[in-house]
Amino acid sequence: MSTTQPVIDIKNVGMTYKSREGGEVTVLDNCDFSVQRGEFISIVGQSGSGKTTLLRIIAGLLENTQGEVLVKGNPVADSLRELAMVFQNPVLLPWRNNLANILLPMEFRKAVTPEVRKYAQHLLDMVGLSGSEKRYSYELSGGMQQRVSIARALVSRPEILLMDEPFGALDAMTRDTMNIELQRIWKETNQSVLFITHSISEAVWLGDRVLVIGDRPGRVIADIKIDIPRMRTKESRFTPDFANYVSEIETLIGAPGAIS
Repeated sequence: MSTTQPVIDIKNVGMTYKSREGGEVTVLDNCDFSVQRGEFISIVGQSGSGKTTLLRIIAGLLENTQGEVLVKGNPVADSLRELAMVFQNPVLLPWRNNLANILLPMEFRKAVTPEVRKYAQHLLDMVGLSGSEKRYSYELSGGMQQRVSIARALVSRPEILLMDEPFGALDAMTRDTMNIELQRIWKETNQSVLFITHSISEAVWLGDRVLVIGDRPGRVIADIKIDIPRMRTKESRFTPDFANYVSEIETLIGAPGAIS
């Protein structure tokens, strides 16, 4: 076990809210795990198990009602600049071109400099969209729009990237391409990534570890280290080790075949 300080430390985190009928609904309970610098952590679980709620708590978008979330040893509220989030939908502003969409977080910080513009252009190149800085979202495919969204999340140079099913709406071929691209980008940036997905095979292929969230109230019921060499290729999915990991996680979730 690493003795270095985790970049994310989740301690006994829970989330309870009031229902419209006045009762209490517990979404998360006693969640405990940590993330080391540069780790890629996949998170899987049934729909409604609290995965997105957990990610939004880590991002500072929701406040947990139990436990503690630390980012590099500090409360989330003091560490928001260390984080960036990619949602399932790209959420690009249609009246701004690609470069302007990527620069938006830095505009909010009043920190757009020539160096930042140069870095935003580099990010476009890195996600495979060289020469498209003046194009608009309606001119792009779904996969291209998500590439712009990832570049926008990276422009502030966050240490931690939170991704909530970012490829869930893509077709299978585009999704495979984006998985390969994300692995390459992650290796280049050396960020810590938390990646929610409903695809067990995607979770295994991308992750250094896979966290399995049990049914509501959600909690971590397994933390599985994925011992498959990097860089991973499409052929990695056809190895016995890969199949064994997928089978183990399907059994833990309790719905083999329901999550592909």
